[in-house]
Amino acid sequence: MIMRRRLPQNDFLMPIKYKIMEIKRGEAVKSILKLLLAAGLVAVACTSPMAGATLARELIKAAKRRNKGKLSAKEKKKYYNAFYYLKRNDFIDVEYRGNQMYFSLTEEGKKKAGKYKINDLKIKTAEKWDKKWRVLIFDIEDKHRAKREALRGKIKELGLYQLQKSVWVCPYEFKKEMKLLRDFFGLETKEMKVIAASEIEDDQPIRQFFNLD
Repeated sequence: MIMRRRLPQNDFLMPIKYKIMEIKRGEAVKSILKLLLAAGLVAVACTSPMAGATLARELIKAAKRRNKGKLSAKEKKKYYNAFYYLKRNDFIDVEYRGNQMYFSLTEEGKKKAGKYKINDLKIKTAEKWDKKWRVLIFDIEDKHRAKREALRGKIKELGLYQLQKSVWVCPYEFKKEMKLLRDFFGLETKEMKVIAASEIEDDQPIRQFFNLD
């Protein structure tokens, strides 16, 4: 006779529960990854077994500064949970040197943080146009088609005007944002370039697109 173990009645809900937990801590995960990406390396005294909690508290303080000091007890708990989630899943690296514990992002952590950074990318508009066009051109080989299409989708999402298949125009400064995109997709300057132009022939459709006088 084969004995079958009977699962608890609510086991089928577990994947849903984990998904809800992931959503709840999503913003905290994003914030911690961004903070560590910006900091590079964070050192905490490891004389206490609670060094991990100490770092989590430091990250919470940084998050509070970003949120103008407003962080509820419930939100703090999310940060603790998010920190230990990242550590447990090898997105955060821990190294001991003497009496110091150093925290940094692993390669996977950097990739995850980079995705968040790209997802949040926006081009700032100026109150007054300086009469200059910023032109983005890219030429990516067909063997990297997936990368090319992903880049094209992100450029379109950023609100650029498509002049030709791989030529996009914007009236606002976007060199920094395009460099982030280029680095994220692992492209060289010969594959993706930014050009500043004082004039584009027959630019009326572009002006209308950006609501420029």
